[in-house]
Formats: sequence, structure tokens, C-alpha cells
Amino acid sequence: MIEPLMLAAQRLMEALRAENEALARLDLATAGDLAVTKRQAADAFAAAFDAANRTGSRAEGPDRMRAEEIALRLRDLTAENRRLLERAIELQSRVIETIAGAARPTGPGTYGARGRLRDGVGAPVSVLSRA
Repeated sequence: MIEPLMLAAQRLMEALRAENEALARLDLATAGDLAVTKRQAADAFAAAFDAANRTGSRAEGPDRMRAEEIALRLRDLTAENRRLLERAIELQSRVIETIAGAARPTGPGTYGARGRLRDGVGAPVSVLSRA
């Protein structure tokens, strides 16, 4: 039962590595596409881990050392993934704030000579309200 767990862990490491590479390049579209693969790999790993626990499977000898190496690598990859995701979220937040700030009107504008808008922003608006 340990070998399916090792294979699932390897698949999860590959998914994390690929997503981390995309996030490091700030290729957020690719990272978003890879999120599904990462989620599937994480689910498969969790299922394999549960199966190994239910059957009482334990890594022995060389498999134990391999399992420890994989666990350390998974820990490092997930920590890097978290850091890169937080950086991407912060960057996206700044981009959204910049766009929202640029889209925000500067004010109501004022009329100059001959009824033209002085600032060149917006158009005259008329509101009619009846009770």
C-alpha cells in the first residue's frame, strides 16, 4: 500500500513544481489552469494516505528514507507555493486597485464658457424625479 502513496506524492510534487514555476514567472493564467491538476493530485494523495493508514501500511528500510525525503520535499514545495500564491494575490490586488482608481471619475466637472465642460470629463446629466 505504500507504493500508491509514493506515486500520489510524486504526482503532487510535480503539480506543485509546475504551478510554482508559473507563479514565479507571474504567469497567472497558466497557474490558474494548473490549479485543477494540483487539486486532483492533492485529493489523490489524501486518498492514498487514508488507504495506507486504514491498512496499517508502513514504509520500511529504503522506502522509509524515500518517504522521508518526499515528505520534506512536499513541505518545501507547499511552503513555496503558499508564498508565491500570496505574492500573486497581493499583485492582483494592486492591479485591481490601480484599475479601479483610474476608472473612478475625477469629480463632477464644471462648465466653462459657451456651456462646454471645463475638464473634458463626463457629460452633462439631467435627473427628473417625481413623487
